[in-house]
Amino acid sequence: MLLHLQLSDSEVWKKIHSREIRFGGNRKLKIYGLLRCTSGKRMKRENRAFFKNEKEATQNGYRPCGHCIREEYTKWKKTGTI
Repeated sequence: MLLHLQLSDSEVWKKIHSREIRFGGNRKLKIYGLLRCTSGKRMKRENRAFFKNEKEATQNGYRPCGHCIREEYTKWKKTGTI
């Protein structure tokens, strides 16, 4: 997990383009989703975390976003796990 506060904007873009970052998450709400999600784009920089994959996000205690990862969210909602 990488925190946005620890990275410059240029570092974030480089990591996105090299696919080191594929998902974003909200540290306070413990929700992760796609980088293009409109919900995620509105969050404050200090609350933003980045993940390589969904497994990394779930290992850190995050749940899927109900807007951009609807199928995984539905599984999580029913079982509490992915």
